[in-house]
Amino acid sequence: MEKKTPLYECHVQGKGKMVPFAGYLLPVQYETGVIGEHMAVRTAAGLFDVSHMGEVLLTGKDALRNIQKLVTNDCSKMHDGQVKYSPMCNETGGVVDDLLVYRISSEEYLLVINAANRYKDVKWMEQHITGELELKDISDDVAQIALQGPKSEEILRKVTDEENIPSKYYSFVRSGLVAGVLCLISKTGYTGEDGFELYCNPKDVETIWNTLLEAGKEEGLIPCGLGARDTLRLEAGMPLYGHEMDDTISPLETGLGFAVKMEKEDFIGKEGILSRGEVKKTRVGIKMIGRGIAREKCPIYVDNQFIGETTSGTHCPFLGYPVAMAMVDPRYSSVGTKVLVEVRGKKIEAEIINLPFYKKGDNKA
Repeated sequence: MEKKTPLYECHVQGKGKMVPFAGYLLPVQYETGVIGEHMAVRTAAGLFDVSHMGEVLLTGKDALRNIQKLVTNDCSKMHDGQVKYSPMCNETGGVVDDLLVYRISSEEYLLVINAANRYKDVKWMEQHITGELELKDISDDVAQIALQGPKSEEILRKVTDEENIPSKYYSFVRSGLVAGVLCLISKTGYTGEDGFELYCNPKDVETIWNTLLEAGKEEGLIPCGLGARDTLRLEAGMPLYGHEMDDTISPLETGLGFAVKMEKEDFIGKEGILSRGEVKKTRVGIKMIGRGIAREKCPIYVDNQFIGETTSGTHCPFLGYPVAMAMVDPRYSSVGTKVLVEVRGKKIEAEIINLPFYKKGDNKA
C-alpha cells in the first residue's frame, strides 16, 4: 500500500495524475502536461513535491569520521551551511546510493537519500557506523518541496527575507521563515536550473506550497510532476540511481570521478574501485539522428559490434530532439562516434555527443 505525501490533497485538488512511485502516490503530471511543465522550469519556474526523499540525521562527535568512511567525497573541509554531493559505495566499488551531505555543525549532519533506497541505505549505514554517534531516520518527519527555474529566486523573495536566501549553489540556511513557516532552505536541485529545496514540518508544507504557487503566478510558476522531473534531469545529463548507477556500477564508470577522492585516507569501496583497474564501461550522451526514441536497455552497436546499452532516454522538450545516456565500452566513447541504437528490433542511427545535453544559460541564447 503506497503512502501519501503531506501534499496529496493539494495534488488531487490541482488535478495531478497520481501514480505509485518509490512507495508513495505522487503526481506524474498536471493538466499542463510533461512538456509544458518542463518548459516552465527552463523558462520560468516549477514547483515539485519531493517529500518522498529520505532524510537521515547523524549527530555526535564521531559524525564526520563516519561520514568520511561512508561516502567517497571528502567532507573534512566542509563548513556549516555547506552541501556536498557524494556517492556511497559498497566494498566492491559499486554504488549503494548517491546523496547530499548537509553540514549543520561539526557534530551534526543531514544526509538526503533517494526515496527508493531509504530502507536499504539506513540499514547499510547502521551496519557500518562506529563510535559516539546517533543515526536517526527522520524521513517521515520532514516534507520537502523543490522550487526550480530561472525565476525561482525572484518568487522566493516574495515570501521570505533576503537573509533566508542562500547565495551560493550548494549552500543552505538552517532556519528561515518562508511564508511564515520555519524551513531549512537549500540552493540545490535536480533539474539543471537555479533553484531551491525547502525542508519543513509536514503539517506546514501545504501553507508553503499554496503560498508559493500564488506568489509565483505572475512569473509563470506551475506545479510539476515526476515526468518533468525525469526529462529535466535527463536533459541536464544528471545520472539517476537504478539507471546510470547501481550496486555493480562504480562512480568512476558513471562519470562521478569529481566526487570520488581516492587520496582520502579510507572509505568503503576504495579498495574495490582500485582493484577494478581501468574502467570497462563509461557513461556517454547519445543524440538520435534517425527517427525513434531510445528508452533504457536499448543495445548499441558500432559496425555490428555490441558496445553497450542505453540507461535512460527521452525526447528533450527544450532541445527539441531525442537523447539518451548510455554505458559503453570506453574505446567507442569519443564525441562524434557514429553508433546504431536498437529500438524495438530496429537499428537507428545516432551519435555520441557531449554531456550535459543542456547547460544552465542555454535558455538565454
